[in-house]
Amino acid sequence: MLYLIIVFLLLTGQIFAEKLYVVERERGSLAVIEDSKFVREIKDLGNLNHAIVKTDGNFSYIISRNGYFSKVDNKTDRLIKKIKPGNSGIGFTFIGDYIAIAHYDPKKVTILTKNLDTFVVVETDSRNVGIKPFYPYLVFSLMDKDQIWVLNAENGFELETIIDNVGKLPFDALINKDRYIVGFFKEKGVGILNLKDFSYKKVTFSSDKNQEVVFKIPHFGMWGLMEDKAVIPSVGERKAYVVNTQNMKVEKVIDLIGLPVFISISPNKKYAVVNYSGDKEDFITVIDLKTFKPIKDMKVGKRIMHFRFSKDGKKLYISSYFDNKLKILDTDKWEVIKEITVPTPSGIFVVR
Repeated sequence: MLYLIIVFLLLTGQIFAEKLYVVERERGSLAVIEDSKFVREIKDLGNLNHAIVKTDGNFSYIISRNGYFSKVDNKTDRLIKKIKPGNSGIGFTFIGDYIAIAHYDPKKVTILTKNLDTFVVVETDSRNVGIKPFYPYLVFSLMDKDQIWVLNAENGFELETIIDNVGKLPFDALINKDRYIVGFFKEKGVGILNLKDFSYKKVTFSSDKNQEVVFKIPHFGMWGLMEDKAVIPSVGERKAYVVNTQNMKVEKVIDLIGLPVFISISPNKKYAVVNYSGDKEDFITVIDLKTFKPIKDMKVGKRIMHFRFSKDGKKLYISSYFDNKLKILDTDKWEVIKEITVPTPSGIFVVR
């Protein structure tokens, strides 16, 4: 009988439900959402403007805008440890048994153990961005030196190689299969580092007519990635571009109702969702990925800051900043099915 009850609960999603950590942007806290309810807060995490939360096993790690780095127990939602390895942290990643943090200030990369003890400090004399793992390599870009550095985690994070003159003012990067793709603030196109042999080339975006396409690349965290394609929000245009990430050809242009910010792809790769800045900041758009055409524009709240699909793709979580609400949409009917009060909500992260 107990076995049947457990099976029923699993099938109906009443146990092992998703847990979310939602950034309370103005309060320096995370709201804990469990079973679609606000259950508690995790406080005193620093300035959480543009905060990043990443989960590793039973723990989550949070980097704040003003340099604090925190470790939280996902089972108890308690802050275990909080350190200040720098004054301005721009991003972090896990690599093996370690955590690597890229700093703007001071100009270094810090390697921590997962207990938040300092293992190695790498001085770069530059603001550092686009930090990514490709084990055993740790790869990041130096904004002020137009370089990419590759460290080897198996050799105590010794410097493996430096790629010079990669492009003017690199500012973000992503890993696409065995390639490190870096974007620039003051140069067209992207740079591509082959992580198998460290060969490097710069590529400009082009159309099917081999015409060069120029658009400012946003942060790669705003891209919707799917296999060998990316759906990219354009900066300053009411458009999104469908780009083949192998050859950087623009395959399609999608007209949108506003200036796009984030694009996210559903787990089943059927839909992309877009939010906006400016006059359409209360809206999202749903794009059919078979046709790459918008199928629904929805006004869902006052200033949509962030959104994330549930792991099964059946729900979309949306943070409505001026409503002080986390809104949950059903992705079959694209309707709001629940609203949860969360003060000044911003980034949404699925913990379980």
